[in-house]
Amino acid sequence: MDQAALDPQVVEGLKNLSAKDKQDLNTFIQAEGQKAQIQSTIHSLTDTCFRKCITSKISAGKLDRYEEPCMQSCVDRFMDANMVVIKHLEQMRSQ
Repeated sequence: MDQAALDPQVVEGLKNLSAKDKQDLNTFIQAEGQKAQIQSTIHSLTDTCFRKCITSKISAGKLDRYEEPCMQSCVDRFMDANMVVIKHLEQMRSQ
């Protein structure tokens, strides 16, 4: 985050943190970033598969016999694609 966007009192408070507190704060911020990324991925998955598979009005509270397997297949493909990307990124990072 840009320090110019922070309240001067916040900036001063951050300067006064101990090394352990700074490390804990950094760990917390990274974890929150990962949570946000996961939520974004789930949102994208839901949106993509819903648009692809749900073709009728949901009035009975459940998917019809064609929509349910389509959703399962869509989710499986989405997860497989994400795993391929993650493995490739890990390989690039280890080189």
